[in-house]
Amino acid sequence: MTQSKRPNVIVFFTDQQRWDTTGVHGNPLGLTPNFDRMAQAGTHLFHTSTCQPVCGPARACLQTGQYATTVGCFRNGIPLPQDARTLAHFFQEGGYDTGYIGKWHLADNASAGPVAPAARGGYDYWLASNLLEFTSDAYNMVMYDNDGQAVKLPGYRVDAQTDAVIRYINGHQENPFFLFVSYIEPHHQNHLDDYPPPDGYREMYAGRWTPPDLLALGGSSQQHLGGYYGMVKRLDEALGRMMDALKSLDMLENTIILYTTDHGNHFKTRNGEYKRSCHESSVRLPTALIGPGFTGGGRLMQQFSLLDMPPTLLDAAGLPVPDQMQGRSIMPLVRRESTDWPEEAFIQISEAQVGRAVRTARWKYGVDAPDKDGGQDAGSDRYVEQYLYDLAYDPYELTNLIGMDSHRQTADILRDRLIRRMVDAGEAAPVIEQAEPRRGFQRIVTEAEAWA
Repeated sequence: MTQSKRPNVIVFFTDQQRWDTTGVHGNPLGLTPNFDRMAQAGTHLFHTSTCQPVCGPARACLQTGQYATTVGCFRNGIPLPQDARTLAHFFQEGGYDTGYIGKWHLADNASAGPVAPAARGGYDYWLASNLLEFTSDAYNMVMYDNDGQAVKLPGYRVDAQTDAVIRYINGHQENPFFLFVSYIEPHHQNHLDDYPPPDGYREMYAGRWTPPDLLALGGSSQQHLGGYYGMVKRLDEALGRMMDALKSLDMLENTIILYTTDHGNHFKTRNGEYKRSCHESSVRLPTALIGPGFTGGGRLMQQFSLLDMPPTLLDAAGLPVPDQMQGRSIMPLVRRESTDWPEEAFIQISEAQVGRAVRTARWKYGVDAPDKDGGQDAGSDRYVEQYLYDLAYDPYELTNLIGMDSHRQTADILRDRLIRRMVDAGEAAPVIEQAEPRRGFQRIVTEAEAWA
């Protein structure tokens, strides 16, 4: 592939977006017509899981292609090591211009806004905030440029950021570019504990449809879903605007677009906040690619990880995949070539709890380290079985089967798989203790019920 023909590459990255906000995953509200069309016309990675359901660690994994325990960013507030090799470095070596627009969350938390040049992961163009949720609000969008100067952008936050994205694209029509666009939506606005959509959007979606896990478990969903869905709708409109801009500049057919997110949102049903668990609501991601190599790729049903995206993007651009990356390129699967693909996705969590999980086509198996402090310890040498879900019959994980004699053999097989994946990721093989035996199904208890 010659440099003149290399495709542009854009990552359209949202924050805290559940997979079932999308029409291709069954949401009935019509929130995502542009994503749905992209998934249907391109390559839809139907079962994609994050490798870390926390903002900073997930971003570290996506930038480096390494597990959080490898790169060292296993919880929020740990800056990306300045000697870490990122996607920006690898694309630059391939002759690409590189740009970053949006939320970074990989610098020292002492600075919510400006990020020192050495802490920007190697990106050439910079318009971002380290913690965008603290330097902006729905109608007050402030980010920081290459010189560290505050830039206030007009409009609703999603629109203001998308305007900046379109300006970047328009100014980079000659040399191939790699652009990482990181939105804060549909993350909650921290100081309000609310999901502020554009004016009028909350009313369109409040009380319309609630996913089964949230119907069963409650949490904050009835307070927040209207605004959350409104934010998702505006994000999808932004995706459409960006693709329209590319089309108008005759760049769309030579641009790879990856749409994904860092983690999901369980609306305070699995713990005291919104993510930081290994349940589907926290870890399953809406993910699709379109453009050279991906258009017409169809729906792939293997188990994919966020960690597979960095090698995939490099491979699709005709660039070498570094040996240190711990995910795999999906390109052989897109080309329908025979390949030895893992049967499970592996998930680490080291904030709120220290836990590990594997997800297969049918099962979710998770363990917890009761003696470790989530947020302080990256891992453990001892875990205890926490849950087992049959996703074929219980896709929203409402019936925990762990400890039941009828499922002991399944749990044992998954325990061995989990240990193998931990070792493959560079962790020491732990002891995993069996859950206490029990006879009946375990109904999920909400945190509010547990404290009642």
